[in-house]
Amino acid sequence: MRVVMAQRNPLVGDIEGNADAVVAAAREARNLLGAELVVFPELVLTGYPPEDLLLRPSLNGRVDDALAHIGERIEVPVVLGYPAVRNGVRRNAAGVLFPGDSRPRHEYFKQCLPNYRVFDEKRYFQPGDQSCVFELGRERLAITICEDIWFEGPAAQAARDGATCIVNLNASPFRAGKPGERRDQVCARARETGLPVLYCNLVGGQDELVFDGASFVVDGEAGVCVQGASFEEALVPVDLGREGGALKVCGEVLPVPEDEESLYRALVLATRDYVNKNGFKGALLGLSGGIDSALTLAVAVDALGPDRVEAVMMPFRYTADISIEDAAQQAKALRVHYRSLPIEPAFNGFMSILESAFADHQPDTTEENLQARCRGVLLMALSNKNGSVVLTTGNKSEMAVGYATLYGDMAGGFSVLKDVFKTWVYRVARWRNQKAGSEIIPERVITRPPSAELAPDQVDSDSLPGYDELDAILERYVEQDMSAEAVIRDGFDRHTVYRVVKLTDRNEYKRRQAAVGPRVSRRAFGKDRRYPITNGWRPGD
Repeated sequence: MRVVMAQRNPLVGDIEGNADAVVAAAREARNLLGAELVVFPELVLTGYPPEDLLLRPSLNGRVDDALAHIGERIEVPVVLGYPAVRNGVRRNAAGVLFPGDSRPRHEYFKQCLPNYRVFDEKRYFQPGDQSCVFELGRERLAITICEDIWFEGPAAQAARDGATCIVNLNASPFRAGKPGERRDQVCARARETGLPVLYCNLVGGQDELVFDGASFVVDGEAGVCVQGASFEEALVPVDLGREGGALKVCGEVLPVPEDEESLYRALVLATRDYVNKNGFKGALLGLSGGIDSALTLAVAVDALGPDRVEAVMMPFRYTADISIEDAAQQAKALRVHYRSLPIEPAFNGFMSILESAFADHQPDTTEENLQARCRGVLLMALSNKNGSVVLTTGNKSEMAVGYATLYGDMAGGFSVLKDVFKTWVYRVARWRNQKAGSEIIPERVITRPPSAELAPDQVDSDSLPGYDELDAILERYVEQDMSAEAVIRDGFDRHTVYRVVKLTDRNEYKRRQAAVGPRVSRRAFGKDRRYPITNGWRPGD
């Protein structure tokens, strides 16, 4: 029997469009690949996560209509995920539709509801407690959903009820290290039950989440025997057959990208889907000649193509000639539309207006921030005029400690590097050049000391610890939730640790006003890390 895992990229809330995509994929899997069953991801009909759309009164009827629409048009059985209200209770469901069915012939309700970090399924769903095993050909297939496979119970229950294979529907977001963790969990269930597990995952960007697909299968001996593509839609064939009475599983095994490539492709996919799914004509950004905007530009071009990307250099008296040269060089190499808009007239105009108000004050960071805000105004004006979204270019290290200007370089609609530490910005930039075999990002941009160029001879190290040290502290404090004292015990300078921790805590108000950006780490700012702005927590705890 041939099963095809259809890792799809749905649009959250577009129930009718997602249903049409299910029908089209099922038809393609049947006609081109000979599928006898097509498996789709968790909540593919609504997209994931639908959040409070689940509370809309009309949603349940639209889901039921979509299921009937699919059943009328498919020529092969399908397993797919959707929300279902049964006996007045809302469930995260998966159902089996056969051709001609107006409603699922078999249904399974997710038992293990994640309610941590970016997940809050207990807000919307009640858990199920029963297995769902159905017959197809010679096999008895059990359905589980995502988090179920991370615990022993649902798989063991399926095995006790006579399953010969487990089909696991997923909407599992990407983050660093996640593919290996998924494989470990699925292999553990296979060893415990002796059953093959088909792991079908969602793909695509949804606000700050990005789903990598990478659907795979492990056999009853916990060996990976099928591996699908990462970060793209795919139909992944899985052949189930009997050999000496034992169930054998086989298919193609594609390579899983290494860390830098995975991170870069996640950023590209998240950017593409944010721009396209929200209906923007393209993207624009301020290209400063620094590493962050350089990497953001490369991501944008790979996501959208050069014709839909605009780079804007906005020089000031402190902008180095090499910054202007490097920005122009990269824009030319990537073939994007490039313009230079000097901010000196705008800055002087603001200073003239503020002259009397500033008469009794010495110059300080106010003037530096005003430069950034002049640039933000120009970018937002271009965005309003041409319908492109502004991509902000700050990284996670800067956002952690507040090294960014509200209504200045933070102004925009999508923050590509929001969850990428500065040290990783360099690693990914080098990987992108290596992949291209040329300087997509000018080498001088990578090697020169980073600077905001808001004051004469300014470099980031004037205001911050070196990024190797800063990122190591932030990784412990932000992602691992270590206390300041625990970080110090790891060998870091006490004064530096407390300075970084206090800056991180104090700048939550900025992060609440920052553009959304893709989550790619273990702990991102946003849904993943929710701290009160006003609080009296002691930073050493």
